[in-house]
Amino acid sequence: MNDSSWGAPPSAGYRGPTDRGPARAAGPVHDMGDAAQTRPMPIVPDAGGEQDDREKGAAYLGGPLFRDEQFPEEGARDEQFRAERPHGEQEPTPVPEPVPMAPEPAAAPVKKSAGRDLRAAIGVGLGLGAIIVASLFIYKPVFLGVIVVAVVVGLWELTSRLAEKKAVKAPLVPLAVGGAAMVVAGYLDGPEGAWVAMAFTALAVLVWRMTDPPEDYLRDVTAGIFAAFYVPFLATFVALMLAAEDGPWRVLTFLVLTVVSDTGAYAVGWKFGKKKLAPRISPGKTREGLVGAVAFAMVAGALCMQYLIDDGTWWHGLLLGCAVAASATLGDLGESMIKRDLGIKDMGTLLPGHGGIMDRLDSLLPTAPVVWLLMVIFVGSG
Repeated sequence: MNDSSWGAPPSAGYRGPTDRGPARAAGPVHDMGDAAQTRPMPIVPDAGGEQDDREKGAAYLGGPLFRDEQFPEEGARDEQFRAERPHGEQEPTPVPEPVPMAPEPAAAPVKKSAGRDLRAAIGVGLGLGAIIVASLFIYKPVFLGVIVVAVVVGLWELTSRLAEKKAVKAPLVPLAVGGAAMVVAGYLDGPEGAWVAMAFTALAVLVWRMTDPPEDYLRDVTAGIFAAFYVPFLATFVALMLAAEDGPWRVLTFLVLTVVSDTGAYAVGWKFGKKKLAPRISPGKTREGLVGAVAFAMVAGALCMQYLIDDGTWWHGLLLGCAVAASATLGDLGESMIKRDLGIKDMGTLLPGHGGIMDRLDSLLPTAPVVWLLMVIFVGSG
């Protein structure tokens, strides 16, 4: 590097870093011919220099040489920039300042919904309760007929949904006849009669299905035997309770505990439920609701066993209530699995606010054998 080049005075007629080409705004200029590097010098246009440079096509330098050059006033800086702007260059369009966005109104809190028509549900529930209680205490065979009707309608709903959604042809006629026979046989002859009726119902399903082509035979008879066990056979345990000397009070205790368990789960879960119990099966059920079901059922069980059942005690009721809450919850989840597999919300529409008969029997059916067995253990078969 040639040190004498730093600070050398400009030659006569100097108009820029070099006369050989266009002027450069800043930075060192490397002259490959002279191998000399010069310090960048500020451009000082002389009279007529600007016009000459424009005619020669030289680059025009406007504005301050250094970006940190200070101005006395903002107005003076703007005027100087405008005066030095090349001819034909438009003034840059000022960028408007961003307008602050008004905050979006807060969303109104979503009120929890019960998910069904409560008025219709309460009305239908009270009507069914009145029919059940009246038939239960007036004449036992009338209540036995109520069980048979519920079983036949439940079988019709289940087989209809299987045929609609899965094309499964579970034969309804042998199921309905065999289901009614199971309930009556259990009431008249006890558990042995119920088992015999169940065996003949399964055999009737196998034979009845032989009248159709053999395709899907195994699938259809399996569904039919499942339906015979799930609906009429489990319902037979209600008839077994009814057959006891204090049968109406045992059946009433069974119904009260199951309804109270469902009500406690629904009320506590709707009010305080946050942690899901089985989200893949039934998203509406919560752990808090299960705690409510157990608490409500245990209190109701203690009262019922103490005051309604002969030789019953309050601690019997606590155990019975806990067992009912567990079986009722499992029964509800079990039917929820069936409905999810079928892709439906309710098994039927017969009961406004409730769905179908099967939607009311879901927790009652698996609870019936539990209550019957514990009653036999606690106070005998009667």
